[in-house]
Amino acid sequence: MAEPVNPPPLLQSRAEIHVDATPAEVYAVISDLPRSGEWSAECVGGRWIAGTPATVGAVFQGDNLRRDDVVAWAPVVRGRWSTEAEVVAADPGRSFRWAMRDSAGNAQDSVWAFDIEPDGDGARLVHHFRMGRPTEGIRKIVSGLDDGRRARFFAEWGEKVRGDLAETLQRIKPVIEKDA
Repeated sequence: MAEPVNPPPLLQSRAEIHVDATPAEVYAVISDLPRSGEWSAECVGGRWIAGTPATVGAVFQGDNLRRDDVVAWAPVVRGRWSTEAEVVAADPGRSFRWAMRDSAGNAQDSVWAFDIEPDGDGARLVHHFRMGRPTEGIRKIVSGLDDGRRARFFAEWGEKVRGDLAETLQRIKPVIEKDA
């Protein structure tokens, strides 16, 4: 019997940067999601709404703002909206990950992550995004698209995510270094 083959992720991207701070100092900032408005490309802030903040199982409600020109031809959410995310990994000084939740409150196969590695006198901060299966929102966006437009959407959305990861790291680096 052949082993099941896992399909490749729908979207996957990463970016990294050196930060002049210890892994513990980096972790203290990246795990403080209510501060994410200081560095995120879309999240303008938010609050912990369940569980012990920054621990596995805790739930964060993020307040978001998306510009009108982001994949402008596609039916994506624009302006202000809220999301919920559940912390799925919290390893101080090493890794912090959260999965986007659907409208029923279930964690989806859409995970944002920060990993930290010692790097000389500082740390290497790696920001990841992985979507294995389409989220509830992505399914709504692509439901009315033909194959060509669906492929175009995922290509453009992947480029947007890559840009967001890099922008986030450029914005978070001075925040971490100021707090260190």
